[in-house]
Amino acid sequence: MTTIAQHSQYATLINVFVVEPDRAADLAALLVEATENVMRHRPGFRSANIHVSTDRTRVLNYAQWDSPEAYGAMLADADARVHMEQAASLASSFDPHLYTANRCTRTFSFVIR
Repeated sequence: MTTIAQHSQYATLINVFVVEPDRAADLAALLVEATENVMRHRPGFRSANIHVSTDRTRVLNYAQWDSPEAYGAMLADADARVHMEQAASLASSFDPHLYTANRCTRTFSFVIR
């Protein structure tokens, strides 16, 4: 499960892929398949969320790993690299970075009975 918390110990990957609109669904499906079949079985994997922009020109992978080291180990994994190369081939460009949440704001609602 995705955890968003200020200064979390998790390594959060945000990777933005730029795509032609007619390739967005294919890329999103490939990222879901890679997550289900490969990434989630790697040590330190926590979660992944795949988003497609409303204009279908961007696909975003928001994934969390236990640590930057776990993320780095996945990058070196041969099976994971196959999927990453396939994803790259569908995109015009991609921009992966690790992030930490600097500030979190939550809205709470209460039900009074």
